[in-house]
Amino acid sequence: MDLSIIIVNYNVKHYVEQCLHAVFRSVCPYDYEVFVVDNCSSDGSIPYLKERYPQVHFISNTDNVGFARANNQAVRLSRGRYVLLLNPDTIVAEHTLADSVRLMDSHPDAGGSGTRMLRTDGSFALESRRGLPTPFVAFCKMSGLTKLFPYSRTFGRYYMRYLDENVENEIEIISGAYMMLRREALDKVGLLDETFFMYGEDIDLSYRLLKGGYKNYYSPSPILHYKGESTEKSSFRYVYTFYNAMQLFFNKHFHRYGLLVSLPISAAIWVRSAFAYVGGKLSRERRIERTPPAYRCLLVGAPAMLEAASALLAAHYPSAPFECIEGTEATLPEGHLSRPELWEEYDMVVYDTDSYSYETILRNLASTSSQGLKLGTWSSRTSLLINENVVLSAI
Repeated sequence: MDLSIIIVNYNVKHYVEQCLHAVFRSVCPYDYEVFVVDNCSSDGSIPYLKERYPQVHFISNTDNVGFARANNQAVRLSRGRYVLLLNPDTIVAEHTLADSVRLMDSHPDAGGSGTRMLRTDGSFALESRRGLPTPFVAFCKMSGLTKLFPYSRTFGRYYMRYLDENVENEIEIISGAYMMLRREALDKVGLLDETFFMYGEDIDLSYRLLKGGYKNYYSPSPILHYKGESTEKSSFRYVYTFYNAMQLFFNKHFHRYGLLVSLPISAAIWVRSAFAYVGGKLSRERRIERTPPAYRCLLVGAPAMLEAASALLAAHYPSAPFECIEGTEATLPEGHLSRPELWEEYDMVVYDTDSYSYETILRNLASTSSQGLKLGTWSSRTSLLINENVVLSAI
C-alpha cells in the first residue's frame, strides 16, 4: 500500500463528502486507502457518509477525542508507506495526491511534505509553509514585525514569504490541513502528541521530524482550504486556543529559556484574547444589526446545473441577482474567466463540479484572486451548493 489518507470529522458531513469525492476523483496511479474518524458528531455523519462511500474505513468515537488522538487511531490501523492527514474542509486537485507521493519518493530524506493551499477567493494561504516558531520568530509574529517585513528572511521567517509559492522548496513547518508523512519517519519520531487537543500538533510533529534528521518540503500542487478563509482568527476562542497551544509547544521544546519565554507568551495570550473578546462582541453586535448578506452569484456549468442551482439560489436569496455562464471543461475551460466584465458585480462564482475538474476550478479561481470572488460548488450528486459559510439545499 502506497498511501493512507486520514480525515477527521466533527459535524461537517457535507464538507467531508465533497472532500472524499475529490480524493476518489484524483488521477493517482498509487494504491491508497481512506479512513474517516468521526469525533462523536451529532449530524448523522457516519450513516450519511457510509451510504455514499462504502469503500472508506470508518472509525466512530463516542467522545470528541481531539484532532491528534483521532488521527493517531487511524494511523495505527493504516498500511501505507506514506500517511496523509487531510482536513475535512479541503478539496484536492486531481493530480495533487500523485504529486505529493512523487515528491516524497524523489526525496528519501523527506519526513513530510505540505502543499499549496488556496483560500476560497483563490489567494494563497500563508499557512501553506512556515518556519519553526523559535522564541525570536514567535516574537516577530506576535509583535507585528512579520507583518511589517513579510519578505525578510530575518523578521518574516514565520510565513517564509521570501520563497516562491509556485516552486517546490524545503520548509520547516507543515500545515496539519494537508500533511503527508513518511511511515518510517513516524516510526522513528512518534505520532501526533495527544497533549495538543487542537492546533499546535502539526508544528510539534514537524519539529520532531527535523530533530529526527529528516527534512520537510513544500509542493506547489494546489488544494482548496475553506478554513483558511472562514475561521474567525480574531475570535476569543481561536486566539486563546492557538496561543495556549503555542505555549505548550514552547514549554515542551524551549523550556531551557524558562520565564524568558513563558511570561511573554502568557502575557500575549491574555492580551490577544482580551482584544479578541472585545472585538468579537462588537462584531457580533454589528452582525445582529445587519441584514444577512445575499449572495450575488455567477453560475458556471452545464444547462442542467444552471437550472437547478438557479432555483436553489432563488429560493434562498430571492432578491439577490445571479447570472449563468453555460459551459463545460471541454467547451469553455476558462469558465468565468471568459466574462471579466462581470467579476466586480458578483460575490461568488459557483462551479458545476460534474462539468469541471477541481484542477481547472482552482486554476481559474487563482487567476481572479484579486477580484474577491469566493468559490461555491454544485454537484448533481448531492444537489447541494457549498461555500465557505453555508451549505444550501432545497427548501
